[in-house]
Amino acid sequence: MAKKTFSWIDFVPVTFVSVLFISQIIVGIYLLSDVSQIEILAYVGAGLYVFSGIVFGMLPVMEFREKGGVKKGRSYIHTTKIVDTGIYSIVRHPQYVTFILWAIAGILLFQHWIIIILGIPIIPLTYFDLIRADKDAVEKFGDDYKAYMQRVPRANFLLGIILNLRRRKK
Repeated sequence: MAKKTFSWIDFVPVTFVSVLFISQIIVGIYLLSDVSQIEILAYVGAGLYVFSGIVFGMLPVMEFREKGGVKKGRSYIHTTKIVDTGIYSIVRHPQYVTFILWAIAGILLFQHWIIIILGIPIIPLTYFDLIRADKDAVEKFGDDYKAYMQRVPRANFLLGIILNLRRRKK
């Protein structure tokens, strides 16, 4: 199989997401003392940062390292096998879900119109990158990945939990 080549356009969504996310945090911290907040929303936002960072951000790294056939010394993203257990039995792209949830968390935590403007584009840009990631995985793993796509949602973790529970009942 030929090695995939990337063009600069492949990096546009993730670059914008990174810039917007970092800007959201920096501006949010700067504005925090000047913003009148709904306290419960701020707590929900802070909790969402922590929860999504652990569940959707860190668990995938461990899962890929353990079950992804990653060669020693390589990054966890260099899997040689499809991982469809653990968090990957709920969503196909948990780390992308983290970016979406962090954008929402920032909006809830900082509660300022500038943060909303910075946060909202993160969601469609991340989703655009998710579509590309699925295409890349189909190229890499073929029909096995297509079958995995039929079983596990791309990013909808609530649907993924429901489907996972149904599979376990059977």
